[in-house]
Amino acid sequence: MNQQPTPIKIPQEAFDWYDEYAHGGIDRRTFLDRLGKLAIAGLTISAVSGALLPNYALAEQVSFNDDDITASYEMFESPKGFGEGRGYLVKPKNLEGTAPVVLVVHENRGLNPYVEDVARRLAKQGFVAFAPDILYSLGGYPGNDDEGRSMQSSLDKAKVEEDFKAAASFLKKHPLSSGKLGVVGFCFGGYISNMLVAAMPDVIDAAVPFYGTPGPAELIPNIKSPIMLQFGELDKRVNATWPDYETALKANDVDYQAFVYKGVNHGFHNDSTARYDEEAAELAWSRTVEFFKKHLTA
Repeated sequence: MNQQPTPIKIPQEAFDWYDEYAHGGIDRRTFLDRLGKLAIAGLTISAVSGALLPNYALAEQVSFNDDDITASYEMFESPKGFGEGRGYLVKPKNLEGTAPVVLVVHENRGLNPYVEDVARRLAKQGFVAFAPDILYSLGGYPGNDDEGRSMQSSLDKAKVEEDFKAAASFLKKHPLSSGKLGVVGFCFGGYISNMLVAAMPDVIDAAVPFYGTPGPAELIPNIKSPIMLQFGELDKRVNATWPDYETALKANDVDYQAFVYKGVNHGFHNDSTARYDEEAAELAWSRTVEFFKKHLTA
């Protein structure tokens, strides 16, 4: 486990404002201005913003040169998307033959180090993981989330979704694939996970969206595969979409499980910011791994 800094007491308003900022509701200046108006005894704006904004030095649980894995970048064709894409492929080093495969979908800022680490964690568990970078057509993840978020928001949404569909098909048919494909995604990636399991019912065999909004309502009746949904109790924006989504899942007899983790925010699994909650993240992750083992290895 990576070493986390001593936590500081951050008011819930600051977490809510960061979520608003991270999803385009306010700009960085407004976010910092709001922080400056909080009466936080003994804390500076830089201390609070520094805790909320990602520090990717904290987000490496599995080293890129870990002896148990092999990582590389692979290209895939996406004729309905941006023409071609690229992703981070990680496999167990001593893999003989094939293994279940898992598509890992990043947040709304491109393939950052945290998401690459998630792919490595899956490979340590015996899966072949592939994490596409939707920013490849623009030169790839730029090295910071602010620029990555701006770049991703500039992309055509329909082509973005087609790229992830193409990535799913590529991974399903990959020479290392056993033919069983799961998808896990975070935030925007949670939406993509919900979308893919509905839009590609014969391709996706299991889905785990972390704090993701539903896919298109008209596609929900198509869902055939099991879903495990992970939510943070304090994530008002995403949680507001859940009651109607759950009603639709029940109406269509979808095999689903939903977990709400008490007292945690949107992004609680991302160990690069103060939103990270180790206990909830570890529990959600252990459930995710067991879910994939159950549904992808049978």
